Amino acid sequence: SQKWKSPFIRPLTAKELAALPDSEIDLSDILETTNEWFAKARVIYPHERKQQLTVRLDADIVDFFKSKGEGYQTRMNEVLRTYVEAMRK
Repeated sequence: SQKWKSPFIRPLTAKELAALPDSEIDLSDILETTNEWFAKARVIYPHERKQQLTVRLDADIVDFFKSKGEGYQTRMNEVLRTYVEAMRK
């Protein structure tokens, strides 16, 4: 795949971006949101109530999630939520 190259020498400031005419904004990499797309879309609401706890997990499990970068605790919660939802069905 061809690497995208910005036509600008440096990143633009918010003020410079706001001043760009619409015709100069490249929208080619933005997902087209059709009626079909919206029909398949699913709203996921954040769970407002979190409970802090201490849990002991195998080191390799923690290392794996941490290796994927920032937000590893959120990803761990998402994996557990997927499991819980599958078990409830």
